[in-house]
Amino acid sequence: MDVALARSVTQLPTGPSWAYEIKVDGHRTMLWRTEDGVRLQSRTGRDVTALWMDLAVAAMRLPPGVILDGEAVVYLAADDGNARISFEAAQSRALSRPRRARQLADRHPATYVAFDVLAHSAAGLPDLRPRPYVERRQVLPDVVANVGPPIAPVCSTTDPDEALLWYETLEGTGVEGIAAKPLQSSYKAGRVWAKVRHTDTVDAAVVRFTGYRPAPEGARRTAP
Repeated sequence: MDVALARSVTQLPTGPSWAYEIKVDGHRTMLWRTEDGVRLQSRTGRDVTALWMDLAVAAMRLPPGVILDGEAVVYLAADDGNARISFEAAQSRALSRPRRARQLADRHPATYVAFDVLAHSAAGLPDLRPRPYVERRQVLPDVVANVGPPIAPVCSTTDPDEALLWYETLEGTGVEGIAAKPLQSSYKAGRVWAKVRHTDTVDAAVVRFTGYRPAPEGARRTAP
């Protein structure tokens, strides 16, 4: 399934037609609860069920016919004793082989932060994608209500001041920024949302050489 994306902006759009969500720093993952199991798909369409098997097992508590869009994240203990989202830990899991992924899951279980529901067949809603975001958002908490951790809906608000407060106070927890979504937007492929991300500025020198490292071209000497 092709996923909806967000374009980067420098300021959050405001007005009564927008909703705002915390943007966590993990791996974009689609989740299907089929009649006989669970399937997880990466943003690029790759089947990653074996890499996030702890999430697949938890998702068996969802009713069959549910399709979720969200982020697979991993929380690690920070120096202050609080848990923070670690993109590096999620990346390690996503790039592992299945056996290694199971070992990582034993040490640091994943969490699935759901931010959209695209189908809920048990409620007579086999395809929610044409419905506006505001309707899909109303369905989402009900879908995951009886599942509990490690599957949870993302925090959402229609108050831009609350969204800015999240942006300013949650950076140290691994929150990547804020996503803004039009309340009346359907779910479709392409950059239909907006996002403001925290950025880090680093001064760096970029160096390139030709040849090989012990003796780059231009630095070789000819023996007398």
